[in-house]
Amino acid sequence: MKLQEDSLTPLYQQLMEEIKHSIETERFQVGEKIPTEPELSEMYSVSRITVRRAVNELCEKGYLVKKQGKGTYVARPKVQRKIKVKNTMSFSDVCRENDMIHSVRVLSSQHVAARQDEWTFLGLEPGAPLLYMQRIHYADGVPIQVENCFYPLERYRFLEDENLNEGSLFHRLRDKYGINVCGCADTIVEIVRATPEYAALLDVPIGEPLFFLNNYFVDDKGTPLFVGRDYVVGSRYVMHI
Repeated sequence: MKLQEDSLTPLYQQLMEEIKHSIETERFQVGEKIPTEPELSEMYSVSRITVRRAVNELCEKGYLVKKQGKGTYVARPKVQRKIKVKNTMSFSDVCRENDMIHSVRVLSSQHVAARQDEWTFLGLEPGAPLLYMQRIHYADGVPIQVENCFYPLERYRFLEDENLNEGSLFHRLRDKYGINVCGCADTIVEIVRATPEYAALLDVPIGEPLFFLNNYFVDDKGTPLFVGRDYVVGSRYVMHI
């Protein structure tokens, strides 16, 4: 099995998706010990550092569990409850409702290959190009949320020419381009621990609980628009469902 070394998606993220897929398709069974770091390194032709980061993040997300002196095992699945989000608010609107000042900063913008859930939801070909944009949102200057959005490249290429360091993206999509982000076909909320990367961005200790939201955004007709994967500081945010 070979990962895409020329892809803009980091190798550890590709490996995470491969292991997750193996779990979801039951190639790796619940309670089963997964291959060791050296074995995974050889299987996927990547360094042990890459393997270690992928495995550690999957442990943080609850897909795997390490047992001292025994190895790494597939964790028992989490109980899942569907949350239907009918009306989606932009983060700037949330801040306004709380009498807070919203600000935002773009961290990254690049082209990546679609992962399975993304191309399935968006109706694209496997591995189709997406525009990946990462931004961090602040309320009264305090970092609250890291937003990771994945847009079909051909439809949303115009975003590369937009200044997204200010204002509401949802409002701009609606008012300037006629794209009305109305809700989500599905929203998955999990609790994860802050990795060193996200702890630094959100100014929290490593291991701090974060909300991890997978949002599959649709317009007022139910047409798939884009996918959002957001990390929100649990101690700074309350969700009403």
